[in-house]
Amino acid sequence: MAVGNREEMNWSRRSAWIIGASTGIGAALAKELANAGCQVTITARNEEVLNQVSQLRMSVKPADINNAEALGAIANELSAAGRLDLVVVAAGYWKRDDPLEFNAEEFRRHVETNLLGLSNVLESVIPPMKKANKGHVVVLSSVAGYRGMPGSLGYGATKAAQINLFEALRATFNKTGITFQTVSPGFVETPMTSTNTFPMPFLISSEEAAKHILRGLESSKPEIVFPWQMAVAMKIAKFIPQRLWVKLLGRNA
Repeated sequence: MAVGNREEMNWSRRSAWIIGASTGIGAALAKELANAGCQVTITARNEEVLNQVSQLRMSVKPADINNAEALGAIANELSAAGRLDLVVVAAGYWKRDDPLEFNAEEFRRHVETNLLGLSNVLESVIPPMKKANKGHVVVLSSVAGYRGMPGSLGYGATKAAQINLFEALRATFNKTGITFQTVSPGFVETPMTSTNTFPMPFLISSEEAAKHILRGLESSKPEIVFPWQMAVAMKIAKFIPQRLWVKLLGRNA
């Protein structure tokens, strides 16, 4: 599905597969798309919670993002039914690092979910999209991937990798009908952020985030960043020299 403008987007003629749709932004986006008339398929590990999100309005396909075989089976089923227009990878893992510690196991968990899990989805959906010469793949990344920050070693590194990966995919598939779009939100109120004990400026709800994403899906922007205050702050942060960045962030480590 090529990304078009708002006037061209008719969600009642589209389908979406959302991986990581049991809670947070993924669940909110699934509801937003269903309300717009889209045929929505939702995936996560917990079937009971997925059914609560669905309310009989969506197709429920439980699977773990780390299970490549299960994801491939779902992708093949949706492709055969002509329902592989939009794929959103909203599954993610976040845990704040302990100060002055490096936990290899926690880092590995971030990599397994945020990167290897994402690669499982890509492996399952790119081949049928190439065959059809159309498709739209979206990853839910984060502004945390723009600069290295204390307490976000595993999360920030994997989010930066997601941004880099999708930039490369856009260049690789530039002359095909497949679109790759990155969503980089700031702080969003979700079960994943509910354990944060530090200030979260410009915090927005999952429902508000879903509305931002829907508007972004209806645009030609390669990257969707919100809220605007956080987008401006993090874009500026990218230009701060390394030594100054370390001094500024080191005070809060």
